[in-house]
This record gives sequence, structure tokens and C-alpha cells, in this order.
Amino acid sequence: MNTDYIERVYAGVMGKLIGVYLGSLVESWKYERIMREVGEVWYYLPLPKDRLLVSTDDDITGTFTFLRALADHGHTPELTSEQIGQSWLNYIINQRTILWWGGLGNSTEHTAYLRLKSGVSAPQSGSLALNGKLVAEQIGAQIFIDGWGLVSPGDPDQASYFAAQAAHVSHDGEAVYAAQVLAAMEAQAFVETDRQALLDCGLSFIPKDSLIFRLIQDLREWRLNEPDWRKTREKIADVYGYEKYGGNCHIIPNHALIQLGFLYGDDDFQKSLMIVNTSGWDTDCNSGNLGCLMGIKNGLTGIDSGPDWRGPLADRLYLPSAAGGRAITDAVTEAYSIVNLTRGMKRMEPIHPKDGARFHFSLPGSLQGFQADKAPDARDTLTLHSSAPGGSGMLALQYRNLTRGRAARAATATFIPPETLDAYLFYELLASPTLYPGQKVVAHILAAELNKELVSAQIYIRSYGPADKPTRTNGPLVELLPGSDHTLVWTIPDLSGAPIFEIGIELLSQVQANGCVYLDYLTWSGEPTTSFVGVPDSKLWQRAWVNGLDHFYPSEWEGYRIVQDSGTGLAMQGGPEWGNYTFTAQVSIYLAQSAGIAVHVQGLRRYYALLLTADQQMQLVKVSHQTTTVLAQTPFQWEVARSYEFKLQVHNYQLTAWIDGQLAASVNDSANDLDSGGIGLVVCEGWATISHVLVDANRDLS
Repeated sequence: MNTDYIERVYAGVMGKLIGVYLGSLVESWKYERIMREVGEVWYYLPLPKDRLLVSTDDDITGTFTFLRALADHGHTPELTSEQIGQSWLNYIINQRTILWWGGLGNSTEHTAYLRLKSGVSAPQSGSLALNGKLVAEQIGAQIFIDGWGLVSPGDPDQASYFAAQAAHVSHDGEAVYAAQVLAAMEAQAFVETDRQALLDCGLSFIPKDSLIFRLIQDLREWRLNEPDWRKTREKIADVYGYEKYGGNCHIIPNHALIQLGFLYGDDDFQKSLMIVNTSGWDTDCNSGNLGCLMGIKNGLTGIDSGPDWRGPLADRLYLPSAAGGRAITDAVTEAYSIVNLTRGMKRMEPIHPKDGARFHFSLPGSLQGFQADKAPDARDTLTLHSSAPGGSGMLALQYRNLTRGRAARAATATFIPPETLDAYLFYELLASPTLYPGQKVVAHILAAELNKELVSAQIYIRSYGPADKPTRTNGPLVELLPGSDHTLVWTIPDLSGAPIFEIGIELLSQVQANGCVYLDYLTWSGEPTTSFVGVPDSKLWQRAWVNGLDHFYPSEWEGYRIVQDSGTGLAMQGGPEWGNYTFTAQVSIYLAQSAGIAVHVQGLRRYYALLLTADQQMQLVKVSHQTTTVLAQTPFQWEVARSYEFKLQVHNYQLTAWIDGQLAASVNDSANDLDSGGIGLVVCEGWATISHVLVDANRDLS
């Protein structure tokens, strides 16, 4: 699997992000309003005070989250609609993440989610028979579809199959056909440059008597006879416009605008997105789909041939879901995740640049979320750009006018960034930190040979302390002579529960200095050793828990009161890479079918848990989508409201559980399909309180 594929995946991800963020400010506007108020949309529009360019968005979160069904089900190329529906239930938190929660029959995706929760499996959950033609043929199947093309390079048959399976979770009919067309075109765009050939490819997978087929053929004919996209847009409005169809956001008019931009964009990324955004209706969705297709087809060169699309984004995106440790991410990370899904289907080993470094800057122009600090002592001292000294991708920190009292800092987010706290968001940014006390951070940096002055460098973090005040903590300081390189190593100290929201590199000098330092990679490893205690006058330590409960009451003095009205709920925290650790907590049950703690949590329906049950049993269970397996069970006469010390250790295949210091269970799970993940506080239909929460890395075990 060559470099061209990896870079085209990255370009497809970037195209999706650019398209969505470009169209978000005029979403649902009509063409006439857009032309009257902002004119043709050639670049990012000025942002209102309460808006951010990079924000939470269903188009982005759904696309890259639902794709995880492939890994969750063994990288099978025969992935089914039912399995993708199971992943919906694992990652979606009711009323909080990914979907537009518009209600039964009003929001197609919400309707499908309610069907799934009630026990109706996909594809029935999205069917015409169950939900009716109007609900089933809205736009959602199309907006979440790009990932299936990205994992199928040069294989439109596979992409079309995946697209249909994924689309049928929530949609049916013409909505599925539109999704198949786009996914097939995206897959073929890895190996085909001719636009008409791509359209022929997409059309080959859908019925010739379908409305989507006729629509595309009409647009091709109109393009032959009419050079002005504006006049063709008028024809679309007349023949396929919104008033011809019902619902909130029908597939037909919006798919027409994607093809309008594709056919009239002269194979130019900027012009194609201008047309689809200026044309109105569901701009961010349509622009995101077309941006991904054009990104794959023309690569990074096609994106970079126009204005600076990538710089303002710095690769940043958010994926709020029940997998909170994956919410704060970047385009490079997601691109390699997609590449490794493809490799997994081919039974190839995954690719992890620079020995698996979290930030490795291996793709051209990548910044992986790093931005220059704009604090008063650092403003205008630093410019960031991607560079490749020695042929390896690095982040260049070009500093100027450093001196006493003036620093240069570059950082990337590890948790909810401060600027999002008071900003408008499509939905809440649910996330847990990606970095914790006890983890070891390693960064490799190089000083340019042409530097004239000695500078010093250090890793630093910022966390939300008392009253949620950002607090900076510095690692060891090293001196950088011109041409030298250093590996910085720092174990994150205890922070008394304060969540870390940023990590970066700071450059200092005692004399005026101008030059460049290269960040080769920055990463961290190992499991944390930390206690999850309350921070005085703080709300953000509470938000570090991803709330998958009906009611969640964290407090400094009580710990965590967790309440679930029906079914099982979890509050979750931690990273997807956590492997070997011990989770300890005090558990008091007041009224519940069961309650306890969980490890290797990978969502709402993928975890191990140590529980006490209403029928006076201790259980060690494995939850994997629809299946709960009792790994061990013994009678346990527990008392209401009494506090019990739960300890659950996971090490490789072995799970060992203690209650009040007594061995409760020891099980070897050779399946090992839940080999890593964060922690969870679990309750089923009732109320429990969990306190004194501690995670300890198993460093004393071989």
C-alpha cells in the first residue's frame, strides 16, 4: 500500500473538513439569500463572535465514527448493516452526540436510532416499510458515506457494498442509491481522473429507473448544452427543488447540487466548492461530500493550488462520541486510522510512523493541531509550517525576536480547548483527555544548523485548575546549540485531578534570537497513574467524564452519583490505547439491577465490568455489542448503601477482581478482542455512588 494512497486518504479527509467548515455558516440558506448577503462563497466566511471555524459537526463525527464498525467487527469485508447498527448503539449517546435529535418521524437518523434501541435491527431500522418513503429518503445516508470510499481504494464494488450496508441503518430507497453513487465514485477516484468515467462508475451500481440515475443523466445533458452553472442551478430548482419533496432535507435536491459542483467546477477544488456552497440548501453536507471526492481525485496538490485552505484548520477536528478518548483528534490521525482499516481487511500489519508517535507530521503540510500561542508574552514570535529536513516530515518552529520575557510556544489540544467553552457548538463537545498524570511524554527536537544563538526548549502542559483557571506546568529545560538534537523525556506529575487540555513546546532565550527548531515527533506512552478527584470550584473536571448516563452528579465530597432510568449507562474516561492497569474505586449501591466499574471501555456496549447484582451476585462480565458474557459469578451478600472497595486489574489476557481485598475472580479471556480502552462507572436501572477512583499502571507486572 503505497504513499500515494496514504496521501490521497489524507487529502480526502482534509477535503471533507474544508467542505464542511466552508459550508457551515450558510447551512440551510437558499441561493438567493446567499447571493444577497455574502455573495459567491470562494473562501471561509467571516465568523460571528460566537462561532468557531473548527467545531462539532454531525457530518464529520458520523463519517469517521461509524467507520469504526470495521475494526469492531474484525475488519471483515462482509460487514453487514446489522453490525454497523450495533456500532451506532455503541458510540451514539442518546440526545447528546452525532445526530440531529429532531424526534421520531422528524429526524431520519433519530428515528432509526430509536428503532435500534427498541430492538429493531438494521436494515429494518431504516426501511421504507417501517418509516415511510418521506422519512427514509432524506440526506443522512449520503453525508456519512465518505469513509466507505476511503477504505476502498480502486474498488468501487466494495465501496458501493459498504455504502449500501451503512445507509440501510437509517435510510432506504433513493437515499441509499445516492450514497452508493458517491462512495463508488470516491473509491474509483483513487485510480481514475476522468469525471465522466467516475459518473459512469457510480451509476453502474444503481437501478436505471431510479430517480438518482435520471437526475445525474439530466445534469450531464444540461452541462453539455449550458455552460453557465447558475442557469443549470435554476433548472435544478425548477425540476428537482425542495418544494418537490418533503421533509427537512431531502436527498434529491442536495445530491443534484453535489453533481452540479462536480460537473461545472472545471476540476478545480476551489471552484467546485464555490458552486456547491453558493447554490445553497444543505451546504455543509454537500460541500463536505464534494470536498472529499475532489480531495481524493486531485490529491493535496489540488487542494493547495488555490488559497490556504489547510492553514486555518491546522488538521483539527472533533469526534464526540461514547469513545471520549478519541474525540480530540486531527486529520493525520484519522487518515492513518482509515489506512489501517484498509490494511486490516487485507490482513496486513498496520502502519505507525516513527514507531507509533502520536504526533509525527509525516504527511505533507501536516500540523496535527499545533498552533502558535497568542498569549501576550508569545504573540507574533512564532510561525509554524511543515518541513522535511533529511527527508522526514517535521514541524518547523520558526521563531523571531526571542529574548528575556518573550517566549515562543506551539501547542495542540488534549482535551476541550478554552475557546470552545463559550462558543456556539452544533452539539456539546463530549471528550475525555488524551494525556494524564503518570504517562511519559517523549519529544525529539532539532535545532537548525544556521541558528546563531543558543535557545532553550521544554515540554509544557496546560490544565484546568481550581475555578477552571488554565494553569501551565513545565517539564525539564534543555539547551539547544545550533545543529544539535535532543530527546526530551518527562513523566507528567500529579495534578490533583485537574484535566490536561494542551501540550506543547516552549522556546526561550536570554538574548535576542531568531532561528528555527524542528519538532520531529511528540508522543506519550504507558498507562496513567492518577486519582480522579474533584477540583475546587471547577466544572471541567466533571466534563472529563463522557456522560452516557441518564443522570450524572459528580461532586467534590461524594464522588460520582450515577443514575440510570432504564437499561445500562456508563460514565467513561480514558484513552483507547490504555492496556494494562488496575482500576480501584469505592462502590455504594442504593437501588439498582447492578452497578460497578468497567475497564477496557470502548463505548457504551464494549467493555469488561465487575458488578454486584440485585440478586446478590458478584459478576465479572464482558459486554460486546448485543452480547453479555458472564466470565465469572459467585454469590455475594451485599448491603444497601454500604461502601465496598472494587479493584479490577487487566493485564494482557488476564482479568483479576477483588472486593474489599478478597479475590473475587480471575479469568483469562483468550479472545482478547477488547485489548485496550478506558475506564467506566456502570449502573443498570437504579442509583449507585462511586468514589475514590484511582487508576494505577501495572508497572510492577512483567
